[in-house]
Amino acid sequence: MRTILFVPLAAAVALATAAPASAESAVSTIGLLESQGYHVNIDRVGSAPLDRCVVTSVRNPQEQKRLVQVDSHGDRDIVVPVVVRRTITVSLDCSR
Repeated sequence: MRTILFVPLAAAVALATAAPASAESAVSTIGLLESQGYHVNIDRVGSAPLDRCVVTSVRNPQEQKRLVQVDSHGDRDIVVPVVVRRTITVSLDCSR
């Protein structure tokens, strides 16, 4: 399960660092992370519109899990961790 968590994050970090400093990089990075189920927290410097911002970092992925009891066969109860919320922080430079 850890591999699944880090592969999308690695792709997002690669996109954020490899993307040219263009208007599309911030919107694309945030959209990619949201499509992977993350709630994206945004830190920004400057007041330019989002489409004119550049990603400076992607960091602090967090998962909030809850233990859920599932039906079992026999006398044993089965408890599995279920991810209920995923968050990540994206820093933007919107000063241009």
